[in-house]
Amino acid sequence: MKIIKILILALTLTLTLTLTAQAIRIKDIANIGGIRDNQLIGYGLVVGLKNTGDNSYNSQFTTQTLLSMLEKLGTTVDVRQLLDVRIENIAAVMITANLPPFAKIGGRIDVTVSSLGDARSLEGGTLLMTPLKAANGEIYAVAQGAVSVGGAFRAEAERASVQKNHTTVGTITGGAIVERDVPFDFNKRDDLNLILYRPDFTTALNVTKAVNTSLGEAMAFPLDSGTINIKIPDKLKGRLVEMMAQIESLDVSVDNRAKVVLDERTGTVAIGENVKISSAAISHGELIVEIKEQLQVIQPPPLTFGQPMAAPESTITVREKGNRVLLVPTAANIGDLVKALNAVGVSPRDLIAIFQSLKAVGALQAELEIL
Repeated sequence: MKIIKILILALTLTLTLTLTAQAIRIKDIANIGGIRDNQLIGYGLVVGLKNTGDNSYNSQFTTQTLLSMLEKLGTTVDVRQLLDVRIENIAAVMITANLPPFAKIGGRIDVTVSSLGDARSLEGGTLLMTPLKAANGEIYAVAQGAVSVGGAFRAEAERASVQKNHTTVGTITGGAIVERDVPFDFNKRDDLNLILYRPDFTTALNVTKAVNTSLGEAMAFPLDSGTINIKIPDKLKGRLVEMMAQIESLDVSVDNRAKVVLDERTGTVAIGENVKISSAAISHGELIVEIKEQLQVIQPPPLTFGQPMAAPESTITVREKGNRVLLVPTAANIGDLVKALNAVGVSPRDLIAIFQSLKAVGALQAELEIL
């Protein structure tokens, strides 16, 4: 029960912090269209394993790869003799990497090495020279080096084994050397597009206003909810790096859709900002939740020209065993509901069921996503 209350309290605190409007840098919510990583892939061999590599009887492609490599190195091997020998200190692997934008010849990138056969561990192995290709079939990098499994290990005896963490996937930091540039002349562009990670019309408009204010003229125009086109001012042509450094550090207000995410497998509830609840009544097991709305009229001070205004008021009460829960709110927010449910120690899984019911009757004014 104590853990449940701590969880719900954490959700309430998260909501309170989220509702506080904060400015976020443009570089954290958008990137430049056309400037992205390129994925690379390759097939190679890891050698030097301590009898934890592929079983040559089961993974025949490993043996074939070894034969092909030896022939290229000028060594002729009798295939029939090799098939009779059990080789377990090599492993066939797939190598993956991301080639960052503006990578130049001679630069280094990290690679991930993953076992392809039935190897038990890549600990202590060395990846032999392996070309890395892009989707167009061209070679952009060459990988080689000692494989690190990040503290994982595997120890074997005759009839027992001990393993820590995952031993068949490793990394080589800076293990690939870039051999080909990705052609892209950034400084000669006349315009560029900012692509929002989460498309939103309000956020796109806020970014546009911030960019125009920074440049001192209307050079940014929103094309849709996720794209802002920026024309390069004459004074900054050929100086795009300087301009983008200025733009990406700008702070903007980010607007998000109201959303609640429920993970039924773990009982996790994540609540976004701007989530509202309309009038409703829910009975969940022995728990009854009732939500109502009411407008309160606020009169202007005497001898003033002000007009009467209607202000929403929200209250939530939760009680168990048939006692009705009374709420007198207008536009109750999710924080009020969580506080009320926290008072009676509702479990996260009960909270999931309550949110689903609120959405079903149309009282939850937010997108509901179930993982």
